[in-house]
Amino acid sequence: MNFQLSEEQKLIAESARDFAEQYIRPHIMEWDETQHFPEDVLKKAGEMGFMGIFIPEEYGGSGMGYHEYVAIIQEISKVDPSIGLSVAAHNSLCTGHIFYFGNEEQKQKWLPKLASGEWIGAWGLTEHNTGSDAGGMNTTAIKDGDHYVLNGSKNFITHGISGNVAVVIARTGEKGDNHGMSAFVVERGTPGFSSGKKEDKLGMRASETAELIFDNCKIHKDNMLGQEGDGFVQSLKLLDGGRISIGALSLGIAKGAYEAALKYSKEREQFGKPISSFQGISFKLSDMATEIQASELLVHKAASMKNKGERVTTIGAMAKMYASESCVRIANEAVQIHGGYGYIKEYPVEKFYRDSKLCTIGEGTTEIQKLVIARNILK
Repeated sequence: MNFQLSEEQKLIAESARDFAEQYIRPHIMEWDETQHFPEDVLKKAGEMGFMGIFIPEEYGGSGMGYHEYVAIIQEISKVDPSIGLSVAAHNSLCTGHIFYFGNEEQKQKWLPKLASGEWIGAWGLTEHNTGSDAGGMNTTAIKDGDHYVLNGSKNFITHGISGNVAVVIARTGEKGDNHGMSAFVVERGTPGFSSGKKEDKLGMRASETAELIFDNCKIHKDNMLGQEGDGFVQSLKLLDGGRISIGALSLGIAKGAYEAALKYSKEREQFGKPISSFQGISFKLSDMATEIQASELLVHKAASMKNKGERVTTIGAMAKMYASESCVRIANEAVQIHGGYGYIKEYPVEKFYRDSKLCTIGEGTTEIQKLVIARNILK
């Protein structure tokens, strides 16, 4: 398989790189320290076509494929993974859920605003007591005539405060029943829909993470995506593609940390020569470069299969698992290569180190990926 980017794809990656350098790099540490979520930057990303990457042009999107998607997320994440995370979550989760499972009226209603960046999207599956065990959720949607009444809460939600619209999975049947949950689109301002606690995180601090709260929140049945009971199955299918997003995010972090370490190792001298000339450092760089290549091949293979409409459950889990674990190892080694300076905020690798860990947890932990892979290879 040839995963070399075409000239057009290289131009798209370059535009994402330029966007990140101009609008993100000058503010990285300011946003990190203050946990500022830069909504204006996401709206600018929308103007660039980065908020509806794989959404068809008829709905206001860019109509690109998954190779372009990976390139864009990767280039933004090489500069600031927090913004890469927000762009990825907006595209693959909220916007993606409506695109893949909404009817024509729903697509026309919500996708143009999301794809343009006018609206920011959130997606709610996780709850306080149901992380990997999403089927045990407590948030309910009780039918009341032509409406559903939502009660409960979701946590660890990207854009939980600033999102203009959220796709929310709620229980419409028995707890634990895979066909007992449904997906609803809930607009900000709907009575009974509010935001709760904003999380104070280790990393990804410029990407907003907060609770969604539903208190007798009345939603019209037309806001349901698909049929009643489809929500959990839709979510699993969506997460297959979403894992390509985390693979791309991980790849960006790994490359950002590696490139910083490579540059530093050539400039830093000890015993009269660059530290890159010492085997202890050069072997670290060799391992980092190899893991990046392997991650890239896995992520782009998953992207290629997704573009063809093939099932990506196994390869998506493999790409997500390997790339995320690799990016943690690479960020760790980048700090080690920097020595004491790697622990200082003036150098970029300490932030890559903090940001990297989320990739092994979000959209399914490494352990869940292994479970998915094992189930499929043992069938």
